[in-house]
Amino acid sequence: MERETGKPSEDNGHEDSGEFVVAMLARGNLEEQGVCTKRISSPLSETPLEASSHWDEDVTAESWRQHRKHVFVLSEAGKPIYSRYGSEEALSSTMGVMMALVSFIQSGDNIIRSVYSDEHTVVFMQQGPLVLVSVSSTRQSEQQLRNELLYVYNQIVSMLTQASITRIFEHKKNYDLRRLLAGSEKILDGLLNLVDFDPSFLLSAVHCLPIASSFRDSLSQILQKAITPNLVFSILIAKNQLLTIAQEKMVIEDAKLDPSDLHLLLNLIGASSAFQAGEIWTPICLPSFNPDCYFYTYISYLDPPACTVCLLLLSTDNEAFYAVAECKRKIEEAMQAQNALTSIAKAQSYSVSQVGVSDLRHFMYKPFDVPDNHHQLTQFTSPEMEAPYDSEEEKMRLLDLYRDMHGRIHSASRPLKLIYRVAARETLLAWVTTKFELYTCFSPLVTKSCAINAITKLLRWVKKEEDRLFIRYPPKYSTTPNASKS
Repeated sequence: MERETGKPSEDNGHEDSGEFVVAMLARGNLEEQGVCTKRISSPLSETPLEASSHWDEDVTAESWRQHRKHVFVLSEAGKPIYSRYGSEEALSSTMGVMMALVSFIQSGDNIIRSVYSDEHTVVFMQQGPLVLVSVSSTRQSEQQLRNELLYVYNQIVSMLTQASITRIFEHKKNYDLRRLLAGSEKILDGLLNLVDFDPSFLLSAVHCLPIASSFRDSLSQILQKAITPNLVFSILIAKNQLLTIAQEKMVIEDAKLDPSDLHLLLNLIGASSAFQAGEIWTPICLPSFNPDCYFYTYISYLDPPACTVCLLLLSTDNEAFYAVAECKRKIEEAMQAQNALTSIAKAQSYSVSQVGVSDLRHFMYKPFDVPDNHHQLTQFTSPEMEAPYDSEEEKMRLLDLYRDMHGRIHSASRPLKLIYRVAARETLLAWVTTKFELYTCFSPLVTKSCAINAITKLLRWVKKEEDRLFIRYPPKYSTTPNASKS
């Protein structure tokens, strides 16, 4: 076994803090800060993070204009940083115009937030020295588009830290941030694809894999027993859904892990199958938890070659690789003793037919009345999307309907609590109370009274199954008095 080490991340300059994360991911170079075993050169070296698959699109072509949604990132100096479609070089003049518009409005002591036309909504958001712009032809609300831009910004911060970005541009306002982010386009592209198709982002919640509560408790106990000083979070993921998470007691008294941080972490890991090659030790920032510091994250799949069960161990100590790896060994042994991997492999998301409500096609349920809510990860449950929503086009269409209702429910000017909508091919009902947020889809011609009766049955089913669908009591452990948010 070999170990490659580097300097700790005191974050004292962008060359030794901001650059190493992306350098490691994109260029297959672990010598800045990475640590690994089994001599893997990089998490992404087997499948390099090439430029966006749309980087060579002709930005003057009509097909480029027809994309549902464009996202641009640029610096205050107008330097292009990222474009979802087309190369940044080809769009440099366009981004220059965007920055000129931002600057012109700012010169009048105002801030440009959005521009509306018949077919498009343009949303601007400035985060420190970075300007993010979304141009959308969807019916999403301004706030929904703004939240998506915030995800893009936070994904950049997860690789560089906010402190590094600020310091870089204080030192040189026209710095080309692509030098540090070169090769990370695939990560940002993947994030925006997830935002389009994964309702977790819309609901700001985490999707848990349905398993028996007794089995989840046994997995939680395994994580609780395998600890080491400065270990802050132990997370078990299966099939891109959360199995369980154990947290350091003193840390969560100060702040809880936000769902958005877990979304960013999973997107980063999912950027390449090369993460499946062995044990990875890499610094990652969790922006909602603390945007200026890194956690040192141990990543290992427990079920090669299937690689559907992933263990994440987050520590504040950059020298704790061997101690954390020993925790993984204990977890692996305990899971093997219980034959846990076989049970996890059998676990599946459920079908809407299991709910036993006629004419119900799909739903998304987000509870608020969970035990220890202050320290809980916000969660939601939803069945598999089945016919007629089993094609990519139909999934997107249903999610667009949900997004439209979500935008109206959470409207800043006129929030609603209940929406009943008869669409061309389905009937939908959204309902928000102090205890839950619910979006449902029924067969067409279902009346409002029938839909409400069906929801009553659905709520009974969720209540009966809640121990299987959610993490009700998140496990905690105590490792050391010096573990803290900072």
